[in-house]
Amino acid sequence: MQLAESRGLILFSRDYKEKDKLVKIFTESAGKQMFYVKGVHKKNNPLTSVLQNFTEATFIMNLKAEGLSFLNGAKDVKPLTTIQQDIFLAGYSTYLLNLADAAIEDKVYDPNLYQFLSLSLNLINKGYDAEIITNIFEVQILQRFGVAPIFDHCVICGKTTGRFDYSSKYGGVLCEAHFSSDEHRYHADPAAMHFIRLFNQIDLSKVKTINVKPAVKKEIRRVIDQLYDEYVGIHLKSKKFIDDMHNWQDLMKPES
Repeated sequence: MQLAESRGLILFSRDYKEKDKLVKIFTESAGKQMFYVKGVHKKNNPLTSVLQNFTEATFIMNLKAEGLSFLNGAKDVKPLTTIQQDIFLAGYSTYLLNLADAAIEDKVYDPNLYQFLSLSLNLINKGYDAEIITNIFEVQILQRFGVAPIFDHCVICGKTTGRFDYSSKYGGVLCEAHFSSDEHRYHADPAAMHFIRLFNQIDLSKVKTINVKPAVKKEIRRVIDQLYDEYVGIHLKSKKFIDDMHNWQDLMKPES
């Protein structure tokens, strides 16, 4: 058993027996780990408040090579309170956590993915457009699923500017001059493809403002869904939840 300390994000937790919990944490230094936390439901247990959803902290851990690890304590706790208090932001954030969980195996060292996930959640918590942050995360995490579409230039002629569409046949984008090369291309709106190509290369840490029209957002969602259906093939409950949110979120808005 190895004593370790690392920054980490709560992926999920569930009750185990009467007073214990199983908690999965994505740690920066040791990848995703499942922890057994004893007596977390007892009064005055300092870990109780730490193990809430959408919380980032420095965790003190006993790591095991096989089986469950043990959580000893936490410090520098940072609850993402804006997300915790908003069901819509929580929906997008849960989906990002689930995507990161699905993208790599447990106990795999991947600090870059951890930092990308942490940055994405913190931007949502600060009030950035959760839908667009989610789109950027989805596009840039494709490589973790072994998928590397070519977005930066036309796969036939190398052109980098103009109108583009995505082609499964060629594994990347086609410029307008080569649309006829694949009659089964996505037939995506050019504005949506412009943003998806931008999302693929944008440095999220340098993003200041994001403004995308609702109709373009809807088309971006359609294209990314098509990419995931074709290349990744995972079906997360949290993704269905955010899809359904668009159907009922207006009902929850207070009357003016």
